[in-house]
Amino acid sequence: MATLHVCPQLDSTSGYKDRQSILSYEDQQAKLASSTTLYVGNMSFFTTEEQIYELFSRTGSIKRIIMGLDRMNKTPCGFCFVEYYTNQDARAAMRYISGTKLDDRVIRADLDPGFIAGRQYGRGRAGGQVRDEYREDFDAGRGGWGHLKAQQQREAEEAERERQQGALYRNDHDMQGMRDVPMGEQTAEENMRFRREIDEEEEA
Repeated sequence: MATLHVCPQLDSTSGYKDRQSILSYEDQQAKLASSTTLYVGNMSFFTTEEQIYELFSRTGSIKRIIMGLDRMNKTPCGFCFVEYYTNQDARAAMRYISGTKLDDRVIRADLDPGFIAGRQYGRGRAGGQVRDEYREDFDAGRGGWGHLKAQQQREAEEAERERQQGALYRNDHDMQGMRDVPMGEQTAEENMRFRREIDEEEEA
């Protein structure tokens, strides 16, 4: 007997809750029911507003696009908000655009309760998104290594440079010490070698 698999609606919300919102989860869900705003994530840092507009305007007229920015550098950090004029157009974008590729990345779009000033900035400690703080893989589209891993690599490289500089200093110091040893303090072997060199010069 065949088994019936029920697939979720393509325009159903993910149930994501903004932890910094003053609204309760229930109130957020109520606002999502009529929202005209999409949160778009997993974008490349290099994707432009023009590219986003070109793609998302295929499902309806766009009111505005708010690019997500690194809080420290004020540069794109991989997300944005797309505001439509109607809930129907926003849901159409979820249905037909979310899960497709933009700049060779599979983007995700979800209904958002509504943009509030300040939400355009990353919430990670380094200024970007939290997900990029702990990412262990190298992602060229999102700035390379995750922030913590990149910091560890920088610290390791700095430690290696200091080790090499210390080794060079010690070698130079040792050579300088050898040059500065007074004649009377040289070893017997060094004195014999010195005398042999003098004798060879006199014979020549």
